[in-house]
Amino acid sequence: MTDWPLPRDGIDSVVTIGKFDGVHIGHREVVSQLRARANGRRVVVITFDRHPLELFDPARAPQPILSIPQKVEALLGAGADRVVVLPFTTEFAAMSPDEFIDEILLTGVSASLVLVGSDFRFGAKGAGTIETLIARGTPAGLEVVRLDHVRVDGGVKVSSSTIRGAILAGDVETATKLLGRPHRVRGVVVQGHQRGRVLGYPTANLEEDNEGLVPKAGVYAGIIRVLGEEFFGAISVGRNPTFNDVTRDQVETHALDANFNAYGATAEVVFIHWVRNVEAFGSVDDLIVALDGDVVNIRGMIAKGTLHL
Repeated sequence: MTDWPLPRDGIDSVVTIGKFDGVHIGHREVVSQLRARANGRRVVVITFDRHPLELFDPARAPQPILSIPQKVEALLGAGADRVVVLPFTTEFAAMSPDEFIDEILLTGVSASLVLVGSDFRFGAKGAGTIETLIARGTPAGLEVVRLDHVRVDGGVKVSSSTIRGAILAGDVETATKLLGRPHRVRGVVVQGHQRGRVLGYPTANLEEDNEGLVPKAGVYAGIIRVLGEEFFGAISVGRNPTFNDVTRDQVETHALDANFNAYGATAEVVFIHWVRNVEAFGSVDDLIVALDGDVVNIRGMIAKGTLHL
């Protein structure tokens, strides 16, 4: 038996399985439906440490919307009692449907019910289907429940790819609608060029290897959570084109009406509204005028109640 990170504790469980990238409203509905059927049983979500394409065709693998820790936190917040993250390795990909049912579902998490979408596939080369689960799981006491896709606005299918596309296009409002919450990234606050302080708009800059998908370059209205507090923020994503001295899109946030030193602390940046594109201004004075305008715009959102903590 392979040493998968499974409880193997005999606790009767209801289970769902999937990539759950982003943990959007559809994913959370799955967990909600699972909990509604639990009747005192443990609610277990099985997910994976990477997209299958990262193993089979890395060049085509989509960027994850959330890091693994973020995903686990979101699934627990959605109602899971336990989240099992399986390494999607060559060995795992080669498992037969029977092995998956026996080793993962029955022995691994003691499943008595599994809830999956109609298009669920499992086992080597996706040989297992929901019909396979029913045919081979039912004799072992495994109840299989089929759940259709969640749709919004009278028919729009909620998908991770749609959300990913919205984030990468800067359409964080659509991402919020489909996620059921604003998109966020987090990371350690590091020292930048400290130019914002000179301009009158000091920022908290996130490290390069932050968690969560970074949106399209631009200026956003949102929130920064750091040092146990949260503040309204003017968020900039980009490479400071006015100065042309940054080689990657960095996330930096000016916290409104706040003054703190957060170097070395972990900060979470929440993207709520698109404000404008990043521009290369002709002078520092022109940049300051634009920054002034951004803050005025964001304060207007706060006053209207479209931006709130």
